[in-house]
Amino acid sequence: MTVSKNDPAVRAFRDTLGMFPTGVTVITARAPSGEPVGLTVSSFNSVSLAPPLVVWSLSGHLPSVPVFENAAVYAINILAEDQQDLSRRFASRGEDKFAGLAFTEGLDGVPLLAGCCAWFECRQYARHPGGDHIVFIGEVARFERDATKKPLLFQGGAYQRLA
Repeated sequence: MTVSKNDPAVRAFRDTLGMFPTGVTVITARAPSGEPVGLTVSSFNSVSLAPPLVVWSLSGHLPSVPVFENAAVYAINILAEDQQDLSRRFASRGEDKFAGLAFTEGLDGVPLLAGCCAWFECRQYARHPGGDHIVFIGEVARFERDATKKPLLFQGGAYQRLA
């Protein structure tokens, strides 16, 4: 059964979910052509400490789905509170989201965005259908954090900051 995103019940459900504050991430990978690919995702969480597993989900209708389904490695870049513009850039439908953007390369050349408060480099562990989304579970191969930075938050349809 397909339900429109404009359906009042769907909107009410989404608005209610929005009461739960989340961090903001940009998930990055490399396309088979070697081109960097990334998108803003707020559906990120931990799953397991041993082995170290994390979970995130991706809308099944996005054109980048095949890239992430076939990527052996991807990175989860946890945005810092001063990176709202970066969040918007990767949430847009723009062509080259990496144009003029500073990043380094992690495992298998996966892009690690500059200025984030944390990074997780993950190997594909599992994927599952989840309604209109695909649920990705990644095994964390490497991680790093900058404890001097606070994370960017999203709640109630707007960016938020920690007090």
